Amino acid sequence: MLGGLLGALVLNVVHSAAKRFDSKAPEVDKVGEEAMKKTVRFAGFKPPKGNALVAATFGADVASNAMLYTLIGYGSQNNLLLKGALLGTLVGVATLTIPEQAGLNAEPIKKTDRTKLMTVAWYVIGGIAAGMAMKAMGKK
Repeated sequence: MLGGLLGALVLNVVHSAAKRFDSKAPEVDKVGEEAMKKTVRFAGFKPPKGNALVAATFGADVASNAMLYTLIGYGSQNNLLLKGALLGTLVGVATLTIPEQAGLNAEPIKKTDRTKLMTVAWYVIGGIAAGMAMKAMGKK
């Protein structure tokens, strides 16, 4: 699980840093905040606002991505980097397709073709980071 968590943290650092330097960078956090509000409302509660919404979304994002990236370590310990890259690609493509199917505004992650490419690339980077962490931990 630690390797998955490290991959999720790398993913979030890359997302946050890219937004500061590139106006076309994906804003997955905006989609996540919309999803958080809709989910909490659907459950019959009042959604958080401001910093509480940001924190809740960040926590849910890190936890869900950590669980996904943990899948890299299941089965054979061979090809962890390749498994990380493939899982990252799958999750990145899903990130581009699922929001609209769930009734969410996907514009923050689909602004331009470059934005879409970055969306997938950041998940690949997270997957590779998770695979590298798992590989390093496996050698000890």
